[in-house]
Amino acid sequence: MDFTQRIFAYLKFQQLLTDLHGEPFEEFVHRLMSARHPDYVPVRTHGNLGDMGADGLLLFDRTLHACYAPETHDYPSFRTKFRSDLNKALAKRNGHFDTFAFVHNDARGGVHPQVSILLSEVQDEIRPLRVAVRGRQWLWQEFMRLDRITAEELLGCPIPIDERTYGIGLADLEPLLRELRQRRESAEPLADIPVVNQHKIEYNNLSDDVRETLLKVLRHSYLVDEYYNGIMQVDEHDLVARGFRIYFDEVRKTTSDSEELWLELEKYVVGNARVTHRATWAAAVVIAHFFERCDVFDVPPSDWAPTASTGGV
Repeated sequence: MDFTQRIFAYLKFQQLLTDLHGEPFEEFVHRLMSARHPDYVPVRTHGNLGDMGADGLLLFDRTLHACYAPETHDYPSFRTKFRSDLNKALAKRNGHFDTFAFVHNDARGGVHPQVSILLSEVQDEIRPLRVAVRGRQWLWQEFMRLDRITAEELLGCPIPIDERTYGIGLADLEPLLRELRQRRESAEPLADIPVVNQHKIEYNNLSDDVRETLLKVLRHSYLVDEYYNGIMQVDEHDLVARGFRIYFDEVRKTTSDSEELWLELEKYVVGNARVTHRATWAAAVVIAHFFERCDVFDVPPSDWAPTASTGGV
C-alpha cells in the first residue's frame, strides 16, 4: 500500500477495533496473525480442556497469545483474566512456550499503573519465560505488513487507489510537530555532530541535497528527545520508532535512491499536501532524529570508516 492507502486503512482499522469485543476481537486477531504468520495456530476451546490458557500459538517463536477485549476496561478484570490465562498456560502448557503475550484493544494508549506493576511481578515470577502486552499499535504494525488484497479482506472494504491529498501524514507525530514548530525560533544548535553520524552519512552514500539537509537539522534533533522525555507515555517513542522503521523498510523495497527515500519519509510525517517551510523543517528534524537513532537507513559495520575517496564531513 502507498501512503494515501495507509492513511485510509489506518482510520478504518482503528474504527474496526473500536467495534470489536470478546469473541469477534479474538477472531480478528486469528485472521490477522494467520495472514501474517504461516506458523500461527488458532486455538479453540474443547470440552473440559477449555483453551488451556491460550487463544493462539506462534510455533516458531514459541509465543502464546491470550486475547482480552471487553466493552469496558478496568484493572481488576484485567488482573483476573491475565492471571487465569497465565496460570492455565503454565499448568497445562509448561515447556511448550517461551513468551506469553496478552493481546488487547484498549484505545487509551499505555497501560494502567497497576498493570505495569502486575507485569513486573509476573515477569519476575516466571523467568526465564517472558511476558508481553500487545495493544492497538502492535496490531496496526502487524497489519501494515499485509498486501492490499489481504488488508481489504480484513477491513471488509476496498482500499481506494485514486490519488488523494492529506495535510497530515502521521497522527502520532502531530503533537511533536506542533512542539517543534513552536520551539523552532528558540532552539539552540548543538556544537558538534556525533562521529557515528559522520560514518553513517558516508556509508549510505546520500545525495548532496539530502546530505546538506541532514547535516543542518541534526543540530536540532535533540528537540525530539526533549519532547519524548516530557510526555507521560514511556513507550510512545519506541512505538513510533518501530512504525518509522517498518515504513522505511517497505519504501526501500521499491527504491534505493536516497532522495526518494527522504521524500517518502517526509510524506510519512507531514502528508503529501503542500506545507509551510516551518513544517518541512520540523519534518526534517524528525527524520534526522530517527536517522541518528539508526531506525532509518543502514548502520555501518563497527569496523567501517570512510576512505579517502569517499571524503569526510
